[in-house]
Order: sequence, then C-alpha cells, then structure tokens
Amino acid sequence: MSLAFISHDTCKEHEMGDYHPECPARLHAIKDRMIASGMEMLVTHYDAPQASIEQLARVHDRDYIRKIFDTAPATGPGLAWVDGDTAMNSRTLPAALHSAGAAILGVDLVMSGKHPTAFCCVRPPGHHAGRDSAAGFCFFNNVAVGAAHALEHHRLNRVAIVDFDVHHGNGTEDIFIDDPRVLFCSSFQHPFYPGTGADTVAPNIINLPLPRLTSGADFRAAVERAWLPRLDAFAPELILVSAGFDGHAEDDMAHFNLREPDYAWITRELHKLAGRHAQERIVSCLEGGYTLSALGRCVSTHVDELIGHA
Repeated sequence: MSLAFISHDTCKEHEMGDYHPECPARLHAIKDRMIASGMEMLVTHYDAPQASIEQLARVHDRDYIRKIFDTAPATGPGLAWVDGDTAMNSRTLPAALHSAGAAILGVDLVMSGKHPTAFCCVRPPGHHAGRDSAAGFCFFNNVAVGAAHALEHHRLNRVAIVDFDVHHGNGTEDIFIDDPRVLFCSSFQHPFYPGTGADTVAPNIINLPLPRLTSGADFRAAVERAWLPRLDAFAPELILVSAGFDGHAEDDMAHFNLREPDYAWITRELHKLAGRHAQERIVSCLEGGYTLSALGRCVSTHVDELIGHA
C-alpha cells in the first residue's frame, strides 16, 4: 500500500509578507523534488478537509479559536499580526484549517488500514501553537489536533508524538503535558527559540536539548539513548511526527549539522518502532525547513523511508 500524501492548494496561498521564511515556495520546492526523485509516482494524493471547531477545541481554548477567526482579514492584501513573526492574510485561516484537517484525515486513513503511513504536506506549521496562543509561524497545532482525534474518535490509549524540528515543540508540550495517553519526544537546539523545554519535568515528556553545531552522529546517539527505549516501553498504538527539517546543515534558521541520511535514519527507526507496536501506523506533519533545496531533499528522503524503500 502506498503512502497517503495530504495537502491542499490553500496552503500555498497563506503568505506573511515578502522575504518571510515560512513562504509558499516551501511547498513548491517539495513538489519539485518529489517529481524529480520519482517519489511523486509512489504516493496517493488527498485533499485535506478543514478541521471543525469541535476538532480544534479538543486542544485549543474556544476563546482562542474565536480570536483567530476574528483576527483573520476577510479580503485584500493586508496582514494581521498575531505575534512578532506570525501574521495572517485573507487566506491564512482556511490554510490553517486545512492544515489541521490534514492531520485528522491522515489519522483516519492509517487507522482504517487504507494506508499504513501518511505525510501531511501543509503550512502553516503547528507545533508552537499552544492551548491559547499562536507563535513561531503557527496558529493551530496540527499534530496535536491529529493526536486528540486519534484518542477521542478512534479510542486509542497510547499515542506517541515525535518532534525532530530544530525548535522545541512548546505548543505540543503545553497541550499534552501530564496526559499519560501521550508520550511526547522533542529534540531541539538549546539555548534557542522559543527558549523552552530544557527544564521540563513531566513523566510523559522526553525533551532532548542539544547544543549548536550538533552533528548527525551526536543526534543519533542522543536519540538512541533518550528516546528509543522509552518509545519501545510505551508501545504506542500510533506515532505522529512533527517533521521539521530546519536542523539541516544548509538551513540558516538554526545551527545544527544534520543531513539527509540523518533524517532517513530517524524516520527508519520510527518506522521500525511502528512496525513493532502500531501496525506501521505513522502520520507525519511538516513543520520547519526553510532552505528550499535542502527542504525538498529532506522531505523526499523522509517520504521514501515512510514508504519503506530503505
């Protein structure tokens, strides 16, 4: 069975101004690389639905959801800023709803057995969005919405969320801290934006702060030590991934030295883990990655490993 590749055209219409790094060109770069690598022929494409208010409200406060709806510009080229680097144009709200809806569809597809794995090629990203806050280019927490859907709609008891973006997934931690049904693993450069995670103490949170210039070898060793045994012991019924590729050595948004083989390795390890415990079920959601060529290569590599061609 092929991988479910989920996106929506509105995700290319959300813009936050000239020269903003979280731009529509990110999705174009991914599509170009998927075609060039031959991966485009090996996936099944789906249009993401919009998440409903009820689905969002499983992880976000209703007053916050209402604020995002009220802040969204109705028409025109103007931007409404919700924090210093996160803005909405007239297409942001539908893009954010489709991005969260992609995670829900991905969960439904893998839980039904139609596809073992899914990749949500969407923007805006989500992992910095907390229960009542937008931040770091994020409005709704896509991976958290998907996890909550798996827990509530599909009645799962154990869901793992693995976040290998170079920035701490503070929003996801905020939403699920102390929820024993969710094991959250986040690796990130520290000290660095958003400045959280290094001191978190909670039984279901495994944060992995790593110094600038972390190499692929050091990243792999840290994951093998801190994550993999805990994930195996947790035995997740489903794995969700916050797939950020801004730790790549070519990405100038951060200071890690990871390469495509490192992203292939972590994806392969998660795929093996899902094979042992979760009937291979993985839903991955795009987070960071801002140098276009590196982003396209990394996503193609990630998808290849999710399909299982290694």
